[in-house]
Amino acid sequence: MDFEAEIQKLKKQLNAVILAHYYQESEIQDVADFVGDSLALAQQAEKTTADVIVFCGVHFMAETAKILNPTKLVLLPDLAAGCSLSDRCPPGPFKVFKDQHPGHFVVTYVNSSAAVKALSDVIVTSSNAVKIVSKIPKDKPIIFAPDQHLGRYVMKQTGRDMVLWPGSCIVHETFSEKAIVQLKVEHPDALVIAHPECEAPVLAHADYIGSTKQLLEFTQTSERQKFIVVTEAGILHQMELKSPHKKFIPAPATDGCACNVCPFMRLNTLEKLYLCMRDKKPALELDPALREAATQPLKLMMEWSR
Repeated sequence: MDFEAEIQKLKKQLNAVILAHYYQESEIQDVADFVGDSLALAQQAEKTTADVIVFCGVHFMAETAKILNPTKLVLLPDLAAGCSLSDRCPPGPFKVFKDQHPGHFVVTYVNSSAAVKALSDVIVTSSNAVKIVSKIPKDKPIIFAPDQHLGRYVMKQTGRDMVLWPGSCIVHETFSEKAIVQLKVEHPDALVIAHPECEAPVLAHADYIGSTKQLLEFTQTSERQKFIVVTEAGILHQMELKSPHKKFIPAPATDGCACNVCPFMRLNTLEKLYLCMRDKKPALELDPALREAATQPLKLMMEWSR
């Protein structure tokens, strides 16, 4: 079966829009209507006029789309496509953590469940975290969750002290500082570009630190021709499409495994995308009260991001 052709037919029949994250397989990125990072995808989900949103990403991203579009059908090719960051911050323990720090303004990374978003004051992405934290009144203490490494980076950039939830991403915490140093020796003309979810010793070697979208844009505007890319390897597809004359070297993980590829993101396949559109399932459903509670911090993110 020509899945791409069938997907295009179903998209017209359903009046659907296909949103894909940069970390998806290249063939999914190529069939999507829009490819972006978490912030851009949320913005696209907020303003879409499509009747059906097909989200090729992970569960929390599809949840975000459903929160912003309660009356639309939101499909996810594989419901098991989760997120290690989200899983490492369950709502029960997080509420206890929040209660232990009364009066704190809760800043939560978008890589979190709807239940944790509902316990938050504002949501951030790696693209806008510094900007949004800078807007919080100076006299207001802050909790930042769930990624401690992004939190430390934001603290350094803003000068704000924050209480950090001790979470991390299984992909970004596995990058090897030693291997990156070795790559720098082998490729002295390459710039190291890294995502702020990486651990501090890795970020110390970076020539540029930014969100997935920011990394992509940097490679397009930089005069350099070679880059060591320290984030999930799916972004290399877009980098190569945008700058085919440049060279991109994926940073390896600590033990040489393929851990620089997110196992959750790669659960989605072209066949599963076709099947979910054909069958109109699996579909995201949210309790109305939970959706309402999670809407306000997301809306505030959208407002403060403008």
